[in-house]
Amino acid sequence: MSDTSDQIVKKLWNYCNVLRDDGLSYQDYIEQLTLLLFLKMADEQTKPPFNRPPIVPDGLDWASLAGLDGMKLEAQYLEILAELGERPGTLGVVFEKAQNKIQDPAKLKRLISDLIDTEEWMSLSVDVKGDAYKGLLAKNAEDVKTGAGQYFTPRVLIAAVVEVMRPKPGQRICDPAAGTGGFLLAAFNHIVQYHNAEMDEGQKKFLRDEALQGWEIVAVTARLCLMNLMLHGITRPNGKPPIHVEDALGRSIDDKFQMVLTNPPFGKKSTYTIIGEDGDEDPDEDLAYLRDDFWATTKNKQLNYVQHVHSILDTYGSAAVVVPDNVLFEGGAGETIRRRLLKECDVHTLLRLPTGIFYRPGVKANVLFFDRRPGSETPWTKTLWIYDLRTNQHFTLKRSPLRPEHLADFIACYNADDRLRRTETERFRPYTYDDLLARDKVSLDIIWLQDESLEDSANLQAPEVIAVEIVDELEAALAEFRAVAEMFRSSET
Repeated sequence: MSDTSDQIVKKLWNYCNVLRDDGLSYQDYIEQLTLLLFLKMADEQTKPPFNRPPIVPDGLDWASLAGLDGMKLEAQYLEILAELGERPGTLGVVFEKAQNKIQDPAKLKRLISDLIDTEEWMSLSVDVKGDAYKGLLAKNAEDVKTGAGQYFTPRVLIAAVVEVMRPKPGQRICDPAAGTGGFLLAAFNHIVQYHNAEMDEGQKKFLRDEALQGWEIVAVTARLCLMNLMLHGITRPNGKPPIHVEDALGRSIDDKFQMVLTNPPFGKKSTYTIIGEDGDEDPDEDLAYLRDDFWATTKNKQLNYVQHVHSILDTYGSAAVVVPDNVLFEGGAGETIRRRLLKECDVHTLLRLPTGIFYRPGVKANVLFFDRRPGSETPWTKTLWIYDLRTNQHFTLKRSPLRPEHLADFIACYNADDRLRRTETERFRPYTYDDLLARDKVSLDIIWLQDESLEDSANLQAPEVIAVEIVDELEAALAEFRAVAEMFRSSET
């Protein structure tokens, strides 16, 4: 982060501490900043040197707040939020269900006049304002009480995934669980960094206006994501937002993408059942998604995201999906999905992530890399290479955070220049398609390194981490029992 953006973050964040005395959470504060920043930047775009047509209606814009204070300021702000939240396109995404969380009009006035209005945000470089906002989102993610961290994928991990995936000009790139936009922004920045000089104006316009698309089910998070994209120079002049506020699993879409980068939400199972091509339906569920483009019916949200990613990938498209361990070993629908994925895609790489890098403690996650392929009688997966960055690795968010150098060996082993010339190392091993099919339930949960913590009790994990791991394992076991019970119930009918 540059010195200028760091100063802006400190300035904005110091005022957050004032508002916290009134009961505002970090997330509330970031949300109010987002709403007001959008109005300010929209106003700046109507003036030289931009001279763009206004996207915010007269009387509901930044100018309508100028000169007001007290109850009149509060009333005008409330009217803006209510009216713009009903508008289509970008305005609707930014202001949907927005509320004024700043109850003291004097403090709202100070936020508008003393903080936001003192900067010409459109004149700041993309790096400065983008880094400033990203810094605020990172601080917000650290506030574990609000659960904001669930939307925040470690930026070091995002950078490594994008580096090996290597997005290119002309590709359409999607994140169906966009959060605050980390993967989309990293892909955008990678293309600009490595291909800007070779891109013509048409390619640059496509990258800025059409290449990136995301889905986010939480309206507040979609708002943060859209502002994050805007502050990094990604706009939609036609008013059609790049972020869809809806459940990505809810319906099949005709759009296909050349690259999908995503970290779907972990934790609770979906409140909906996804009915796949197997036609199974759980009679205990009243609500169901009918997805005949899915291979199997399951309530496991993460398994459904894997199927969804496959469904939106273009032929020869590439995907990198963060998945919890249960996606690798769960039976029933999980086994069906893994078999189909290995056959219909080239599932070439699995990165086993260490614990301690996510804001939820004890999360055991992986990054699954695969390429979609056309129909074939023979399976497309020939060899799955697994990199174990978990065994005997110990990270924490503050004292021992994951840093770029920790992923450098994985990036080198991945060998994006020529994956056919990979070399086996202590942490990087290949498994053939036949090896995988011979495993119980076609489990991809493969460990070969000796865990030193099993030999030395001094290295045991913290009790709260162990507790979360036990819960995850029990939930996976319960899913297995349900699958067995369903099998017996089916055989009786």
